[in-house]
Amino acid sequence: MKPAPFDYVRPATVDEACQVLADAGGGAQIIAGGQTLMPLLNLRMSQPFILVDITALPELQGVSRANGTTRIGAAMRQADALADPLLARHLPALVTALSHVGHHQTRNLGTVGGSVALGEPAAEMPATAVALGGQIEIASVRGTRTVAADEFYLGPYMTVLEPDELVTGIGYPDWPDGHLVIFREVAQRPGDFALVGLVGALALDDGKVARAGLAWFGMGPTPVRARAAEAALIGVALGAIDPEAVAVEALIGTAPFDDHHASAEYRRTVGRRVFARTLREALNLKEAA
Repeated sequence: MKPAPFDYVRPATVDEACQVLADAGGGAQIIAGGQTLMPLLNLRMSQPFILVDITALPELQGVSRANGTTRIGAAMRQADALADPLLARHLPALVTALSHVGHHQTRNLGTVGGSVALGEPAAEMPATAVALGGQIEIASVRGTRTVAADEFYLGPYMTVLEPDELVTGIGYPDWPDGHLVIFREVAQRPGDFALVGLVGALALDDGKVARAGLAWFGMGPTPVRARAAEAALIGVALGAIDPEAVAVEALIGTAPFDDHHASAEYRRTVGRRVFARTLREALNLKEAA
């Protein structure tokens, strides 16, 4: 199939892009990498009358550091982010998760901000933003605002973004040096959306968990913050942690579903086992006899 007819606009600035979105009255669609949008256009599941190409906007590129935060421009290519030394140093959990996004070919075009803004419930980048305390920067002709990632997602592919707004960047607050990366994904094939996924970070201090940020993907209609598990870990000495018990806490708030790939019961069972195993490996805990 071919997409429905549309006009194509390539603005020179973020302000110009915002003006086009505002003037379109909800009829415009942002395109950056286009890895999700183009198939939707071809299937006519999305039929905007204007495509607004933000790919080349310099304000939306690159990685920067300021005030204890690492910021990623929304239009930064996923492949470029994977190779960025600042991200490797300050956001190893994000880099690990990003290496599982799609395939090598799609990462050459796909953008970090595009994945975050789309809100696919089984995707790595939205859950990573939630787990690491990401702050999503949003612009429109009415001004700018910042929304915490765990308040950004409302449902499958539903976010707080208004039709005249676009994501310009994501800021990730620093984690202490030497923090532990938490990541595990179960998928039918490499590059497929996850059946069950877990991402996050743990910071240790004096033999205890001092900070925790954990989120599921593929376990509900949005990324799901594992708040009960975080609370069960923080302040606890490593020798006192029971990974199986924390894994049960981690399932609180999840809402896995049945589909043609897996049942909700499969997702709950695998999720519990994946969480316990990943936590045990990250903390180098011995399995109970």
